[in-house]
Amino acid sequence: MVTFPTNRPLLALAPMQDVTDWAFWKLIASYGGPDLYFTEYFRVTKGYRLQRSILHSILENPTGRPAIAQIIGNDPEWMVKCAGQLEKYPVAGVDLNLGCPAPVVYRKCAGGGLLREPGRIHHLLGVLREGLRGMFTVKTRIGFSDPAEFDRLLDVFAAHRIDVLTVHGRTVSEKYGPRVHLDRIAQAVTRLPFPIIANGSIDSVAAARHVQEITGAQGLMIGRGAIRNPWIFQQIRDAFAGKPVHHPTGREVLGYVEALYSSSCSNDVPEKSQVHKMKKYMNFLGEGIGGEFLHAIRRVMTKAEFFDVCKQALDHEEPLRLEADGVATGGMGRFPKRR
Repeated sequence: MVTFPTNRPLLALAPMQDVTDWAFWKLIASYGGPDLYFTEYFRVTKGYRLQRSILHSILENPTGRPAIAQIIGNDPEWMVKCAGQLEKYPVAGVDLNLGCPAPVVYRKCAGGGLLREPGRIHHLLGVLREGLRGMFTVKTRIGFSDPAEFDRLLDVFAAHRIDVLTVHGRTVSEKYGPRVHLDRIAQAVTRLPFPIIANGSIDSVAAARHVQEITGAQGLMIGRGAIRNPWIFQQIRDAFAGKPVHHPTGREVLGYVEALYSSSCSNDVPEKSQVHKMKKYMNFLGEGIGGEFLHAIRRVMTKAEFFDVCKQALDHEEPLRLEADGVATGGMGRFPKRR
């Protein structure tokens, strides 16, 4: 069951493939965590069987909070079968991915690729809604290549009994660029009769307040900002409750990096591969620390080198805000990074 708070927006962790697995959920939850979790997507094709590694997050949910299972694909028959199977597990609902910008996905007319074919989306939404007994949610971008495409997509969404719509305020072509079209998210809030969760470049309390005020969205979804700053969900809760906001010290961030390494580490993975995986995480975290850190971390090859660089940058008691340079608000101008 998903309940929207009355005194603040609902907070959700965005589904991120190969990131938001069971171990990451558990780690994020230890820092306060969101109100709602989404699984990595189940990539549905003909003959598909539910992926056990993703099911593990559902069956052994370590967060104590509701989780929604996300599916991606374009075959209505198998999408309905998969969704029906997922409803037999302890999920709060099933979510349809209409936003993945990865070329390997959208070129097969799945994820964001479906946004080029509103008619197919209309049919898919219809059969999924009819086939699902419980909560049905959708995560979308505002179009494939032009924000104006969202006008037509809104007509499609309005024709169906969707329970919640998450709107990532970029087109597929814009990927994760600097502009987020908050005016389009606000358009969805005004136009549609069900709750809207806003998504895109929310990486601070200031950004959360700004996005919620501009769009009127009932929820906020955070992805890359949560990798950079696992405290962000509790920071937003505290800010909306009028409480002091905690900004972690360098050593607290170092502790997070150590916990992230341990949680994502596997005995089957060679050290070099593990370090390479951590460097991907550090690309997000480094945006909130600085260019020198990023430059150094990208050149390490061993665990010892990795933590040497981390300690040089983080072994101190100064508070860090962990915000990326420049927060995009698209269509409404920009507001500066808060220090």
